[in-house]
Amino acid sequence: MDVTKLKQEHREAVLTKSKYIFMKNPENLTEKQVPKLQELLGYNLRIVRAYLMKEEFERFWQYKSPYWAGKFLHDWCVRTMRSKIEPMKKFVTTIRNHRELLLNWFKSKGLSSGIVEGFNNKVKLTVRKGYGYASNKSLQITLYHALGKLPEPKFTHRFW
Repeated sequence: MDVTKLKQEHREAVLTKSKYIFMKNPENLTEKQVPKLQELLGYNLRIVRAYLMKEEFERFWQYKSPYWAGKFLHDWCVRTMRSKIEPMKKFVTTIRNHRELLLNWFKSKGLSSGIVEGFNNKVKLTVRKGYGYASNKSLQITLYHALGKLPEPKFTHRFW
């Protein structure tokens, strides 16, 4: 069933105010949204099938092993491509292009890239502060000291 058929049957109001229901996780739905979702799940609409695929994809993040996560991802992508829902097929293409990067999350045991992002920000700040270094060697030494908190070298002159 699609929206055109719902309109023919004068039941298009079923989809009214349902956008955020499909975007939210089920545990975050309000008391009003829960029965609305139950009603929507009774229809065989493409939006409902896409929602169910989205919810099924969430299982991907529960895996511990990169092998089993990869197997789940492959099977999910095959089923989704067969769904003939164009936005979902486009999403699968993106997922397939970034498959190895997604599986790296499992290989790293779910570690965040926040540390690396912080490191990169500190490098950018240090380079910006030291604009106009005479040589790359000076910049390199400054970065070593800023990032590694190494002891500063003794200078031949005092700056007081």
